[in-house]
Amino acid sequence: MAKAPANGSGPLLDIRDLRIEAKVYPPGEAPRTITLVHDVSLTLEKGKVLGLIGESGAGKSTIGLSSMAYGRGGVKITGGEIILNGRDIRKGGTQGIRALRGREVCYVAQSAAAAFNPAHRLMDQVIEASILHGVSSRAEAERRAVALFKKLSLPDPENIGKRFPHQVSGGQLQRVMTAMALCSEPDLIVFDEPTTALDVTTQIDVLAAIKEAIRDTGVAALYISHDLAVVAQVSDEIMVLRHGKLVEWGGTQQIIKEPRQEYTSALVSVHEIAHEEKKPGASPFLSVRNVTAAYGGGKIKVLKNVSVDILPGQTLAVVGESGSGKSTLARAITGLLPPEEGSITFAGRALGNRLADRSRDDLRELQMIYQMADVAMNPRQTVGTIIGRPLEFYFGMGGKERDAKVAELLDKIEMGRGFIDRYPAELSGGQKQRVCIARALAAKPRLIICDEVTSALDPLVANGILKLLLGLQAEEGVAYLFITHDLATVKSIADSIAVMYRGEVVRYGPKSEVLKPPFDAYTDLLLSSVPEMEIGWLEKAIGGRRMASAGN
Repeated sequence: MAKAPANGSGPLLDIRDLRIEAKVYPPGEAPRTITLVHDVSLTLEKGKVLGLIGESGAGKSTIGLSSMAYGRGGVKITGGEIILNGRDIRKGGTQGIRALRGREVCYVAQSAAAAFNPAHRLMDQVIEASILHGVSSRAEAERRAVALFKKLSLPDPENIGKRFPHQVSGGQLQRVMTAMALCSEPDLIVFDEPTTALDVTTQIDVLAAIKEAIRDTGVAALYISHDLAVVAQVSDEIMVLRHGKLVEWGGTQQIIKEPRQEYTSALVSVHEIAHEEKKPGASPFLSVRNVTAAYGGGKIKVLKNVSVDILPGQTLAVVGESGSGKSTLARAITGLLPPEEGSITFAGRALGNRLADRSRDDLRELQMIYQMADVAMNPRQTVGTIIGRPLEFYFGMGGKERDAKVAELLDKIEMGRGFIDRYPAELSGGQKQRVCIARALAAKPRLIICDEVTSALDPLVANGILKLLLGLQAEEGVAYLFITHDLATVKSIADSIAVMYRGEVVRYGPKSEVLKPPFDAYTDLLLSSVPEMEIGWLEKAIGGRRMASAGN
């Protein structure tokens, strides 16, 4: 166990022997109490940033929220001290905690879209805590908000506060939420995965804005993420957590260059999977030709003359930032968004434009795995029922035959038959995604569309999913259309790549050619925006962008 770094004179936050528990209610069993955080201690000095890193379930967000004396979803703080500004906030009572939240400590959530009230203008929400806590008058709070909008490089800072949440982009909304946290001039901000849901080009802008705001305001921060490369750009120190326990704690340089614990070394050394590009050896299995698609009765063109091919047993990666048309292309291929123009052929036959026009074989042979496994499964069904449904629907299997096939599929995804009677709530994020893969495989598909299937997963878990998909491809001969904004994933799994920008394919071909310079401006931007495990990378990347802009 690594020893905690020595305290400075009077830390801002001093958490001692923190224990957090929750009561769970397994189906058919008596309720039981589980420990989420096991006697964890940490200190944070004023003006410093401590990164909390670890896989899902490590306790990162739970510990971060404890600095506000808050436990979500029935979680309870059952032991330890949480000392903020020299006092134990657990002893402050309800009134003391209310006075603390939004004033001394603020929280920036992963999904700003879910955190804002859609019925109120941005400015009203940004200044609410400042007025509620008597920090400033409305006029003063609005002036500070505008100054923060400028600091965070938001467009039209004088007027953006008049907009509603849906009238700004995801990256802009995340920066507005950072302004909201800073507006009341807190001592501490908890950043909970603030860039995880953003594409790489937006992430780098938001990350730079957050780092600059922390530096200029002198606020202390807990920065929570499962991406060590991102944490390394903003943190002075890093705490590595696993299963609610402290694994290692040290300076950022030491953690990423000289990790002392095996688990930390594994996080640092998550490398791209070696995947040899398969050479074209057959006619296209799926062909998209000159497809144009639109929303809003044809008013908003989201795909513009798109043409791509997928070969049997190979992977086409479709990459681009949010709004580029990646997922819309998948919707067109699956018939959920009928194309206005163009054609799609699959296994030598033309596909009907609408899902309702397609045969059962069309539906069976073209399956889809979604980004969020949580919302893709019925929480009231067992794993066996979820995987068994395609077997019943497409092949009429039932009884022992179906159960044996479900067990075989669970073995194939490296989970085993012991999971048959479990419910989704009893699975980890990686296990849920594996169940979704097994459900797709149950239909014996020839093509699977994978829509951001690893973006919500920790690096180690994501690597396991990618290796599983590649192994299944080699064994089953299934082709993949892999939608992602993660260039590291593209390098790991793709045989060919289509780069999309504003509904158009701007670069397309075999992986070896698409990733070989010279690059067009947009592909170069994507490649240069992938965070690297190097202190100072963020400043270099932003500097490179500014030079490129000046050159243009």
